[in-house]
Amino acid sequence: MPSPSADSSAGVTSTPGSPTVLVSGPPGRPTGSPTGRPRSEPDAGPDHTREPDLGAASPPEPDPTRRSPRRSWLTRLGGVIGHHPWRFVIAWAVAAVVCFAVAVGGVTGESLFNRLQSGAPGVNGEAQKAQDVISSVEPSLTTLTLQVTGADLTDPAVVTAGAGATAKVRDIPGVNDVRSPLLAPNGVTDPSVASLLSGGSTAAGKFVTVVDFDAGLDKAAKDTAEAAVDTALLDVATAMDAKGTVGGFGPVLKAITSTIERDLLRGEGIALPLTFLVMLFVFGGFLAAGMPIIGAVVSIGGALLSLFGFSHALDLDATVVNIVTLLGLGLSIDYGLLIVSRFREELSRRERRGRATPEEVIGAAERTVDRAGRTVLFSGLTVAIALSGLLVFEADIMKAIGLAGVSVVLVAMVVSVTLVPALAVLGAKRLSRKGSVQESDTGFFSRLAHGVQRRPVWVILGSVAVLVTLALPAFGMKLTSSGTELLPKGAPQRVFFESLAADYPALAAPEVSVVAQSADTAAVTTWAQTLESRPGVTDVAVRPLGADHQLVSIMVAGDPNSEQAQALVHHIRDDTRPGFTTLTTGQAAGQIDFLDSMTRGAPYAVGLVVLGTFVLLFLMTGSVIVPIKALILNVISLGAALGVTVWIFETPHLEGLLNFSSVGAVESMVPFLVLAFGFGLSMDYEVFLLSRITEFYRAGHDNDRAVSLGLQRTGRIITSAALLIVIVFGGFIAGDILIIKEMGLALVAAVIVDSTLVRMLLVPATMTLLGKWNWWAPAPLRRLHDRFGITEG
Repeated sequence: MPSPSADSSAGVTSTPGSPTVLVSGPPGRPTGSPTGRPRSEPDAGPDHTREPDLGAASPPEPDPTRRSPRRSWLTRLGGVIGHHPWRFVIAWAVAAVVCFAVAVGGVTGESLFNRLQSGAPGVNGEAQKAQDVISSVEPSLTTLTLQVTGADLTDPAVVTAGAGATAKVRDIPGVNDVRSPLLAPNGVTDPSVASLLSGGSTAAGKFVTVVDFDAGLDKAAKDTAEAAVDTALLDVATAMDAKGTVGGFGPVLKAITSTIERDLLRGEGIALPLTFLVMLFVFGGFLAAGMPIIGAVVSIGGALLSLFGFSHALDLDATVVNIVTLLGLGLSIDYGLLIVSRFREELSRRERRGRATPEEVIGAAERTVDRAGRTVLFSGLTVAIALSGLLVFEADIMKAIGLAGVSVVLVAMVVSVTLVPALAVLGAKRLSRKGSVQESDTGFFSRLAHGVQRRPVWVILGSVAVLVTLALPAFGMKLTSSGTELLPKGAPQRVFFESLAADYPALAAPEVSVVAQSADTAAVTTWAQTLESRPGVTDVAVRPLGADHQLVSIMVAGDPNSEQAQALVHHIRDDTRPGFTTLTTGQAAGQIDFLDSMTRGAPYAVGLVVLGTFVLLFLMTGSVIVPIKALILNVISLGAALGVTVWIFETPHLEGLLNFSSVGAVESMVPFLVLAFGFGLSMDYEVFLLSRITEFYRAGHDNDRAVSLGLQRTGRIITSAALLIVIVFGGFIAGDILIIKEMGLALVAAVIVDSTLVRMLLVPATMTLLGKWNWWAPAPLRRLHDRFGITEG
C-alpha cells in the first residue's frame, strides 16, 4: 500500500485515492481547532506520563519530481542559482576582490585602518558642553611629550647639548610651542620648570619636554609635523646620552588601531582554520567544509567595505572593526553551515535510486534556498533588528556599531542565500560521490528531547536555577571607560602614561573640572573652597577662563573615573547651589553623561527590539506564546552571560589565563553591546530550531513529536554552529585590547549558555509543558497571520 506523502511547503497532505486535506498550521486554521489540525484528528495535548513513541512515522517527505503550482520567490531564486551557478560565483569573486582592494588594499590612497578613531564614548551632555566652552576660549592643541631618563642634568655640557637639540624642534613647521627645562632662561634649576622635572629637581635625571602643534593643521600637515617632531625629540635624548620615549594622543591611537588590526588578523587566523576543521568533521569532506568558509571570506570583504564607507560619514571607533567583522564572520559560517547541510539533505532525497540528475540538483537548490534560505533571512532579520536597537541611543559610537552591524548582517544574508547555494550546485557531483546520508528521525537529540519531555518541570527549574546563579554577579556590575588601560600591560604607550602620571603628577589633568559662568573670581573661589572637604579631594584651583567664566580644577585621589570622582560630580550637579551656572566635565562626568543617555534611550531600544522580534516570530509561527517565551528565555541567558563577564573581569578571576589586567570594572559599552549582539545570536539559534519545529507541526505531527523532530534535525546544526561561533569569538579573547577581550568572553558565554541550557533543555521543556498552547493566538491575530504570515510556499 502506498505510504502517505506531504508537501509541507504547500501545507497539503494527501494519500492516493483519498481527498486532499488542508493543513494550515495552528493559527488561522479553518476548523478552529486549538492544535491546528482538522477536527477529525484528536487534539494531541502533551502526555508527560507516557513514553514517547520512538518508532513514530517520519515526517512526510515531499515528492521531488512534483512542482508546486505556487512557487515562492525564494524557490525561483534557487532555480536561477541552480541553472546559472557560475554567474553567481564569478560575480561574488569580483565583488570580493574589489571589497578587499578598496577597504584594506589602499587603492583609494588610504585604508580602513587609517580612518579609525579612539576615545571614551561620549554624548552631547553637560561634560561636552563644558568642554566646548573651554575650547572656545582656549582651543586645545595636539601635543607630543618626550620623557627622558638617565640624563646627567648636573653636567653643563650634557644640558647644553640637549638644549641645542631641543631648540631645533621649534623650527619644525607646524610647531606652536616647546616647553622644556632645557630651554628655561635660568637653566634647569629655574622654579618655573620644576613641574617638568621628576620630583621637582635634577637629582633623578628625569625630565619631560612638551611640544604643542599649531591649531587648524590638516591631517597631512599634522602627520608630517608629528613625524618630524617625534624624530627630533628622540634626537634630544641621544644628544644627552640618555633614554627617551615619546607619547601622546596620536601615538596612543596608533597603538590601539595597530593592535586591533593585529588582533583581527590573529582572530581570523585562528578562527578560519579551526572552523574548517570543525566543518570537515561535520560534513566529512573538504568540499562541503570549504563552502561556508568561502562564503565567510567574501562576507568579510563586504563587511570591511561597508565599514570603510561608514568611516567617511561618521567617526568610526577602532573597536568597531573587530566587533562587527567577527560577527559577520561568525554569522556567515553559521548560515553557510545551515545552507550546505540542507542542500545535502535535499540531495539525498533525490538520489536514493542513483546519482542525482541535473534537474534533481536544481530541485535541491530550489528547496534549499526556499527552506534554509527562508530560515537564514528570518535569522538575519532578527539579528538586524537586535542591532538596530543601538541606533536609538544618542552616542555616536553606538549608532556607528548599529549601522555597521546591520550592514554586515545583510551582507552575510545575501552571500549565504546566493553564493553558498551556487557553490553547492557546482559541487553536487562531489557531494553525491561522498554519499549524502538521509537524516534520521531518531538519535541523540531526539532521545534528549524525550528525556526532557518526561520531566519538563524539573528541567525548567534546574536550568533556571543554574542561569540565575550565573547571573548573580551582574547585579554588582561596575562600569568604567578606560583610556590607555585598554592596551595590554607592558604596551609602550601604556607604560609611557603610567610613568608620566607617577613622575610628573603636576602635569596630570584634573579629575574634575567645573566651568563657572561668572566674572567674579573671588565668589567662585569661595564656592570652590567648600569642595575641599569632599571625600578624596586633594587640591582645588581657580583661574579666569576668558572674560565671563572661571575654570575650577579639582584633583581627586585615585583614577579619573573613580567612585570618589563620580560622587563629587553628582554632588556638584545635584547638591550645590552657587549663585552662578556651572558645567562639570572630566572623565567621570563624561561617563555619567554617557550612562544617563544610555538609560534614557534603553526603553525605546528595548521596545523596538522586542516589538520587531515579536512581529517577526509571529509571522513565522503564527503564535503569540512562542515569541514571548523566546524573549523571556533570551533575557535570562544574557543575564547569565553578563554575570560570567563581571565575575571574570571585575572581581577579577583568570587574569593570568586570559592575559589581562583588571581595572576593577567592566567597560561601559560592553553590557549594551552584549545585550544587542547576544540577543541577536540567541534569536539566531531560536529561529534555526523553531523553523523546523513549525515545519513539522504544520506537516501534521503533534506538538511533542514536532519538538522532538525539530530538535533532532537541528540539534547537530545548532551545536556545530555554536561551536563555530565560540571559535570565532574566541579570537576576541585571544586579542590584546581589553574591551575586545571582554566582548569576546561575554559573547562566548552567551552562545554556550544559549546553545546548551536554553535550546537543548529549556525550549523543549517549555514547549512540552505548554503543549497545544504553544500555537495559540487570538482570533484577530490568527486572521492577520492567515493573510500576512510568512510561511512556506
